[in-house]
Amino acid sequence: MTITLGTSFARASVLTTAIIGSSFFATSVQADTILHAFNWSYSDITLQAKSIAQAGYKKVLISPPLKSSGDEWWARYQPQDIRLIDSPVGNKEDLQKLIAALKTEGVEVYADIVLNHMANESWKRNDLNYPGSDLLTQYSQNMDYMNKQKLFGDLTQGNFSANDFHPAGCITDWGNPGHVQYWRLCGGNGDTGLPDLAPNNWVVSQQRLYLQALKTMGIKGFRVDAVKHMSEYQINQVFTPEITAGMHVFGEVITSGGKGTNDYDVFLQPYLNNTDHGAYDFPLFSSIRNAFSYNGSMSQLHDPQAYGQALANDRAITFTITHDIPTNDGFRYQIMDKTNEKLAYAYILGKNGGTPLIYSDKLKPEEDKDNGRWRDVWNNADMVSMIRFHNGMQGKTMETVYSDKCLLIFKRDKAGLVAINKCSEARSYTVDTYRYEFNWYQPYIDVLSGSSETITSQNHNLTIPAQTARMWMQ
Repeated sequence: MTITLGTSFARASVLTTAIIGSSFFATSVQADTILHAFNWSYSDITLQAKSIAQAGYKKVLISPPLKSSGDEWWARYQPQDIRLIDSPVGNKEDLQKLIAALKTEGVEVYADIVLNHMANESWKRNDLNYPGSDLLTQYSQNMDYMNKQKLFGDLTQGNFSANDFHPAGCITDWGNPGHVQYWRLCGGNGDTGLPDLAPNNWVVSQQRLYLQALKTMGIKGFRVDAVKHMSEYQINQVFTPEITAGMHVFGEVITSGGKGTNDYDVFLQPYLNNTDHGAYDFPLFSSIRNAFSYNGSMSQLHDPQAYGQALANDRAITFTITHDIPTNDGFRYQIMDKTNEKLAYAYILGKNGGTPLIYSDKLKPEEDKDNGRWRDVWNNADMVSMIRFHNGMQGKTMETVYSDKCLLIFKRDKAGLVAINKCSEARSYTVDTYRYEFNWYQPYIDVLSGSSETITSQNHNLTIPAQTARMWMQ
């Protein structure tokens, strides 16, 4: 699916789309936790560098580093020029400070990148020249500053013209990959949509220069926006082995589930089969939401990968919420209640496999429909504790001990044990510690509550309070 956003801004019927795509191409990527600092300014991230590291994050995903205008969050996804970094969230100099500050703390920086389209500026002009004449005039009036923000190219000249775009026309057949990949993302009410870049030699060369420049700056990963709308040819032309070497590249192809659903079979599976990229694990997200639903069962999380309802461990970006869900009316039904979201985080941070992504936003009050619910989630005590468990379990194998409608219990070698009870009353289970090996006479401490369990016999009883997770580790 695609996310289409509207604006009441004085830009006629300009509507945007924030979609996500992905590529994952890395020699070795550990399941380190990513903080998605959504719509944070680069200077805010720099100021929080030490706190981010102390919370246990190993990566930070930043808003798109390019030239864009407008204060709305979605404006970051409407590129005016990819040759420089200058937007309301920061410029190239700000990003250099950010990368240096996080590197000092041992944290890597990932960049959200937009390659599928350029900004919809039909509200003010009829041509497809990027940047437009007004921006080129602004550049000429402040060229010293602009050159400091430049990644590559000659800012006295334009970059893309009408010959660099697919023909105008809005996507109407969302089940047809050819239509989805060659037509424009549009809103309603006569919106002409986001001009869709064609992968000709010039466009590809410019996009490669852009990615290489970011990599040279110290960016260690890419989240590729709107990859569902880019052809396999375009993806493979842009993401050369030289660009992807040593990088973690990923993105999003939204699906309603795993194998057997049309959007998985038509879009996500071919994308995974035909590239070395990874993707947001929407199949697992669907399994999580189903498991925590009123009529669902936690047994759906016993081994979802075995049934094609979760991506392979080394391809998956796991999550409980993405930025598109709270900011788009069409996806808000996927928001979990706060208790279940916390339990879901205990699952993705407790289990083996996948790279967990933690969403934390800084939206303007008029854009924030949830009263700052996710603003500080990245650094609250429970999240920090769960990340500590996750980091402590790196490299530890996972074995599911038990599951039923209410309970899911799994262990991480002998070092950790996770139990999640979604139901409204306490549940107990007796673990056979001969069958499932643990260290005896050494306390396992729950990182969330501080409670402890010490194994002293073959049959050890666990009691998990209602709607609670326990993450015991030694």
